[in-house]
Amino acid sequence: MNSHKPAPLQPTIENLSYAVFTVNRHAKTATNPKFLYLLKKKALEKMVREGKALKVGLHFSEHPKYSQQQSDVLVKCGDYTFHIPPSKDDFKNLPHLGYLDHKTRNPKCRMPLSQAKQLLERYTGLTEKQQHPGQPRTGRKNCKPVFKKLGDSFF
Repeated sequence: MNSHKPAPLQPTIENLSYAVFTVNRHAKTATNPKFLYLLKKKALEKMVREGKALKVGLHFSEHPKYSQQQSDVLVKCGDYTFHIPPSKDDFKNLPHLGYLDHKTRNPKCRMPLSQAKQLLERYTGLTEKQQHPGQPRTGRKNCKPVFKKLGDSFF
């Protein structure tokens, strides 16, 4: 029996905007959203460079991280709009649009996360480093504390 895999999606403006929308929606609830947000940012930056998306202006951020006020770049891609972190040039070149309009929403789309990630990974060249179950984790290992008597050296 001959099984057919569906052909990979072409990186059209519509497909890429669907994929970014899907990745962004899943990143908001993911346990480790770092890679998904990086994938979204790199895809949108590349789309802007290629003329497939347009930086519209700056919006005040809804949830500023460390400061009282922070701005994000509003990027229009097809029928969709997204926010990405600004660069220094964005503050010089883009108009500030004030606060986000909560009435404007992106249209709904249905695309599996795996398909969206696959398309954006191919488009940007980024890949997620997979952690295999049998491999030890790199980085800091869990160590039991060592208690020394008062006055003993730790070295």
